[in-house]
Amino acid sequence: MNEIIDYFSTIPSSHRALILAGGIALFWLIESAVPFVKFGYNKWQHAGINIFFTLTTIVVNFCLAFILINTAQWTTVHHFGLLNWLPEMNSWLYAVIGLLLLDFIGAYLAHLVEHKVKFLWRFHLIHHTDTWIDTTSGNRHHPGESVIRFVFTTLGVLIVGSPMWMVFLYQTLSVVATQFTHANIVLPKKIDKMMSYILVSPDMHKVHHHYKLPYTDSNYGNIFSIWDRIFGTFSTLEREELVYGVDTHMKPEEHNNLKSLLSIPFQKYRSPESNG
Repeated sequence: MNEIIDYFSTIPSSHRALILAGGIALFWLIESAVPFVKFGYNKWQHAGINIFFTLTTIVVNFCLAFILINTAQWTTVHHFGLLNWLPEMNSWLYAVIGLLLLDFIGAYLAHLVEHKVKFLWRFHLIHHTDTWIDTTSGNRHHPGESVIRFVFTTLGVLIVGSPMWMVFLYQTLSVVATQFTHANIVLPKKIDKMMSYILVSPDMHKVHHHYKLPYTDSNYGNIFSIWDRIFGTFSTLEREELVYGVDTHMKPEEHNNLKSLLSIPFQKYRSPESNG
């Protein structure tokens, strides 16, 4: 564990960029070779839109990074946060508890709130409009949502009292998990089901991208699935029944046009259908 702590305490920006790009490249190759769904789409054009949003997320996080770093440093210096109030423990257990709590506040809770608060949903909606879910879809977030997610992540660091190495480790695992669960691939059903008892599996997350309620409002987890199970937001749907997208924006000119996607949060609100 000490080696992991040392590495993520000083991880170079180039390594973080390599993990992001390398993950997309790896899952891109796998899903191209053995796709779960054979989409009739222009994969490069689709990737271009999603990579644009990936780049805007990187820019937002870069510009606000000093807030996150200072927050983590402050909690360490002042021994503030849940981790600092717990008795001394094994470093592995310390890391697991920290990652679970960061995932709860920075991912599960942020995601849940985005679905329940109409104003925030307007920004998160861009992610759900994608009807061709592949590994590039994972970072398809409106710049406004990137700011919202950053606020929750920073709040998580403050409440949990995470040192910076843990924040970098969490963000790395989060990126890889997102690329994996959005990739246009599937695992054998038994393996996927076993995985979903602890971690978010591909089948589990793809249910969240089904185009109608109540499935859209379920399976909010990013790395760990236990929060959905604990709070009753876990649901299943046979993979053969999946239809991607969101029922209010199923036309290509709405979900596959960059200008239209950027303007969605500022358009007249359309209520989703309640059953399906």
